[in-house]
Amino acid sequence: MSAATHVLLLFAAWTLFLAVIYVGYRVVLVLTFKERANAWTRGAPEHVDPAVITRFNHAHLNCLETLPLYAAVVLFAYMQGQLGVLDGLAYVFLGARVAQGVIHVISTSPIMVFLRANALLVQWVLLIFWMVQLLP
Repeated sequence: MSAATHVLLLFAAWTLFLAVIYVGYRVVLVLTFKERANAWTRGAPEHVDPAVITRFNHAHLNCLETLPLYAAVVLFAYMQGQLGVLDGLAYVFLGARVAQGVIHVISTSPIMVFLRANALLVQWVLLIFWMVQLLP
């Protein structure tokens, strides 16, 4: 397995992990009859999750914004027989992705938001770099 495809699988696993945390919290509330199952419908003002659960939710949504981009680049590289272009920096990409999620969950202080934005910037720079490298 190439590093690029391994990172794709790990990225998907990280995204799922973040979802399991905040959904698991909600499932426990429903199963213990502390909340209705539909308490989290979009725009429902009745329920407010604890801040850390909201941050897990937002970190998950952030992953969903970048996962398809990375998957598209990996798919294109695979179809062109050029996965090696991604392999050298694939784990750096994953590290930046995980760092962004961990920072998001830890705090929303200005310095942490700055660090989180820089982790996202690393991902975007790598995606652009790879796209340019993969151009015919």
